[in-house]
Amino acid sequence: MLIAVITLLAISVIFGLILGFAAVRFKVESDPVVDKIDALLPQTQCGQCTYPGCRPYAEAIASGEAEINQCPPGGEATIVALADLLGRDPLPLNPENGEVKPEKTVVIIDEEICIGCTLCIQACPVDAILGAAKQMHTIIVENCTGCDLCIPPCPVDCIYIVPEKKSTSNWQWPNPAELEKTDPDSERSA
Repeated sequence: MLIAVITLLAISVIFGLILGFAAVRFKVESDPVVDKIDALLPQTQCGQCTYPGCRPYAEAIASGEAEINQCPPGGEATIVALADLLGRDPLPLNPENGEVKPEKTVVIIDEEICIGCTLCIQACPVDAILGAAKQMHTIIVENCTGCDLCIPPCPVDCIYIVPEKKSTSNWQWPNPAELEKTDPDSERSA
């Protein structure tokens, strides 16, 4: 029994040393500019920028293959941050990639209509849809990024876009200038 334990311990130590050496010796250095660009992107992995995710889009921006204005979920704030980081002029969002939504949205599935085809599950880039074949599906709202990529493949149109519910984690003070525009009776006394 003692010999078996010592043998397994020795094998574990040898493999640990080999793996530790391999991790140091074959470490892949990533481009720090790509890392900074990727950190500014919203990480929705929605593909609206025509790249399969935020990291490939960051790599394309760093190599000069893509412009900084192809991310609808990031909106103007992301475009300005990327322009500041890269020393470029901010550009308006490319309309071919989508439009900036005035408020964050998520999708919901009408579970009465859902036929369980799984096409929406396959289309969701962040695995925010829970369900199985021929079973009703539901959205995990906390994971939904609002990219709406699950809507086109749905054959029964049971997926709807709704505004994200306000909570303490996502609520923001309204912009005073916007409040004055919407309330014609409010006048500021000078």
